[in-house]
Amino acid sequence: MSWSLVFTEAYNRRAARFLKRHPELRQPYRKTLLLLEADPFHPSLRLHGLQGRLKDLHSVSIKLSYRITLHLVIHGQQIIPIDIGDHDSVYR
Repeated sequence: MSWSLVFTEAYNRRAARFLKRHPELRQPYRKTLLLLEADPFHPSLRLHGLQGRLKDLHSVSIKLSYRITLHLVIHGQQIIPIDIGDHDSVYR
């Protein structure tokens, strides 16, 4: 069963800024999104729930130092990306 990615305008702006600063991550980012749609629980994504004030969010890895935080809506098979960036910036 495939999942659907639901992009907000705010996330699209963040992703565009991120990819402008890190053009070398364009292909790994695309691969991450395709894998999220196919199987968000794939081990290479390292999906995990967050804690504290981000407790309603999950995170996946693009590369070791870069993450996407997201809402994972199991009931509707939807994934809503929230933020993208390095480890420290997305967990602030």
